[in-house]
Amino acid sequence: MASFTISSPSKSSSFLSSSLSSLFTPSSLSRKSFAFNISRSPICAPNSLKCELPQPVNYENGIPTIPVLNERILPKFVESNRMDKAVNRNGAKLKLFSGTANPALSQEIAWYMGLELGKVNIKRFADGEIYVQLQESVRGCDVYLVQPTCPPANENLMELLIMIDACRRASAKNITAVIPYFGYARADRKTQGRESIAAKLVANLITEAGADRVLACDLHSGQSMGYFDIPVDHVYCQPVVLDYLASKKICSGDLVVVSPDVGGVARARSFAKKLSDAPLAIVDKRRHAHNVAEVMNLIGDVKGKVAVMVDDMIDTAGTIANGAALLHQEGAREVYACCTHAVFSPPAIERLSGGVFQEVIITNTLPVAEKNYFPQLTVLSVANLLGETIWRVHDDCSVSSIFL
Repeated sequence: MASFTISSPSKSSSFLSSSLSSLFTPSSLSRKSFAFNISRSPICAPNSLKCELPQPVNYENGIPTIPVLNERILPKFVESNRMDKAVNRNGAKLKLFSGTANPALSQEIAWYMGLELGKVNIKRFADGEIYVQLQESVRGCDVYLVQPTCPPANENLMELLIMIDACRRASAKNITAVIPYFGYARADRKTQGRESIAAKLVANLITEAGADRVLACDLHSGQSMGYFDIPVDHVYCQPVVLDYLASKKICSGDLVVVSPDVGGVARARSFAKKLSDAPLAIVDKRRHAHNVAEVMNLIGDVKGKVAVMVDDMIDTAGTIANGAALLHQEGAREVYACCTHAVFSPPAIERLSGGVFQEVIITNTLPVAEKNYFPQLTVLSVANLLGETIWRVHDDCSVSSIFL
C-alpha cells in the first residue's frame, strides 16, 4: 500500500533570527512607492492593512518558478517578526498537522508560525481506503489540521474526517479543521425540487467526526457558516490580493471593479471600496446548466478603463472568460482576473490563457499543478494570513480556558 508521511525539517537558528515586518502592520502605502501620474492617486485605501508582498515570480520558458521551501531558502513573505515570539510560544500545547491535499501551504504556515509540522502517517490501502496514524502525542493539545477539500474532493474530505477522528481518539483538547477551500460550499440551498444541500451534510460530517472549530477561507456564500453547529472563523483573502494590486502601476481613475455575475456583487463592492472606492460594473449572465454560462449584457461603463474581475473561485472559467470577452467588446483597455480558489477544471487553462486577460491573480489555497502554469498566472500565498489567524484563535482559546 502507498504511504505518505509528512514531517517538517528542523529550523536553523539563522532562520529564527531573521525577522521581518508582520502581515498585519497598519500603514498606508506611500506615494514614493509607485510611479504614477501625479494628478491621480494610486489604487490603495488609506485604512487598508499592509502585508508583505510576495517576491516577483520569475518565468522560465513561460512557466513561473516557485521558491524552494527548505531551511535556508524561503520566500520573503513567509518570514515574520513573530518568529521571536514563536520560540517562546512553543511551550504552549499547539500542534499543526497537514493532510496530503496541499502540503506546500501547510509547510509555509508552519514556517510563518515558527513551528514544525506534526508527524503523521497517511496511507492508502490497495482498495483505496485511507489510514491515518499520528506519530506524536496530542494529548491535551490544541490541534490544527490543514486540509482543503480540493479535487479529488471526496478523497480529501474523507482524509480530513479520518484525521479529525484520529486526533479525537488521541485525546486532543481542541481540534480545529483549517479548510482553506471548502469544496461543497456551492450546494448551499435548493434552487430546484428534490435537490440536496451538500454544504449542510458536509458540515454535519465534520462536526460529528469530532472537530471543535472550523477555519475557512472565502466561503462561496456566508450562509454556509450557519450550517455548522461549532464556531467558524471565516477568513477573507482580499488583503493579499489588494496589496498586490497596489503594487501595479494603475491609476485609480482608470480602474473599474467588475462582478462576473449578480451573485458576486457584494464581494465586488467590498473589493471596490478598498481600491480607492473604484466604480463598479456587473456582468448579467444566464446560466442554463451547471458549469455552463451565457453572458447577456453589461451594467456599467468600462470603456477605456482597466477592469478587475473579482470572484471567489475559478472552476471551468466559463463565467469569467465570457465576461472578459464582453468587457473587451465594451471597450475595456485591460482585464485582470482575481480569485481566491483556483479549481481549474478543464478547459479552464485554455480559456484563461487565450489572451483575454492581462493577468490572472490567484492564491495558493489550492495547489496548482505545474502543467496548469501559464504566463499570465500569478500565485499569491495566504500562509501569513492563516498563520496569524491560527495564532490569534489559539491565544483566544488559551485565555478562555484559563477563566473556565
